[in-house]
Amino acid sequence: MILYDLQFFAKEGPGGEKTEEATSKKLEDARKEGQVAKSKEVTNAVTLIGLFLTLRFALSFIGESMLSMFSAFYNRIPDAQGLVAGQIREQTMISMLRLMAIRILILMLPFLLTGLILSFVSDLVQIPWKVTAKPLQPKPSKMNPINGFKRLFSMQSVVELLKSILKIGLILYIAYLTLRDQANLIYLLFNMPLWEGIAAAGNIAINLGLRISFVYILIAAIDFAYQKHKFREDMKMTKQEVKDEYKDSEGDPQIKGQQRQRMREASRRRMMQDIPKADVVITNPTHYAVAVQYDTSVAPSPIVLAKGQDYLAARIKEVAKENRIEVVENKPLARMLYHNVEIGEQIPPELYEAVAQVLAYVYHVQGKI
Repeated sequence: MILYDLQFFAKEGPGGEKTEEATSKKLEDARKEGQVAKSKEVTNAVTLIGLFLTLRFALSFIGESMLSMFSAFYNRIPDAQGLVAGQIREQTMISMLRLMAIRILILMLPFLLTGLILSFVSDLVQIPWKVTAKPLQPKPSKMNPINGFKRLFSMQSVVELLKSILKIGLILYIAYLTLRDQANLIYLLFNMPLWEGIAAAGNIAINLGLRISFVYILIAAIDFAYQKHKFREDMKMTKQEVKDEYKDSEGDPQIKGQQRQRMREASRRRMMQDIPKADVVITNPTHYAVAVQYDTSVAPSPIVLAKGQDYLAARIKEVAKENRIEVVENKPLARMLYHNVEIGEQIPPELYEAVAQVLAYVYHVQGKI
């Protein structure tokens, strides 16, 4: 005899194939781990088009600033020369370079802010904002060279490689078409005045960048749909995983059933202990039994102390007889009380008259009236 486990033949390992949609708990746990359906291409595309649009509106300002900065730096060169020919004043040169770095940083500031804001907004549009530090925590699995080798030759790596080849191919093609259309203008740049040449070169670069950006947006839309589909497939669960998660979150159904059984037994014991307080037990006579108490110090109208069906009804009648409580047969009233009034509740007004007649009969038998 050969012992074998059928789970070894199941797809996706133990538990079978992952056919069930991910539960909200698994999605929430994945969100805490930083696993989300997000496309980096969307962020890159939005940031790229934002930067080129910013460059278009700020091109003249940047050109004028660069020319004025060059003039200011060039005019201060004599100040950096020392008393001896060939010497340079170190402090003066450092001051000039520092001033140039500050002015360049000021020119770059709009682009830096635009890139930062657009990156944040594009991520926020794709996934809800939630801060978590778990992705920053070191994991031994990420440092395992075997796992890294597997990721290197995984299907995801193949997809990323094809996506990169597609991007590079499209960008080169768009660049070729744009530069081909502007070839005559590019040849004339060498004969143009400095300012006119800078403006023409800037317009060519911006037009090229915007065309590439719009193509990149198309790539980003396709990648975003793919990432959503891939994330949904990766998050799918086997039937066994769903059952295990339900047990972890809601508790084992057998244990919960045992707890409910113990609660019912405790409630039944309390109910049986309250029967001696009843004034009358109304019966079906065999199927239902309802113990009723009328005490104005407890409630303004009669209340149901206990009720039961079949075996429990017989036990209620036995306890009532042991405590010399009257048992009155009234089939419709017993059924109405059993099905419409819970234990400890007052009887509804529409049953006042019927219950009052039973209580009057009991009090007459007992000689109370």
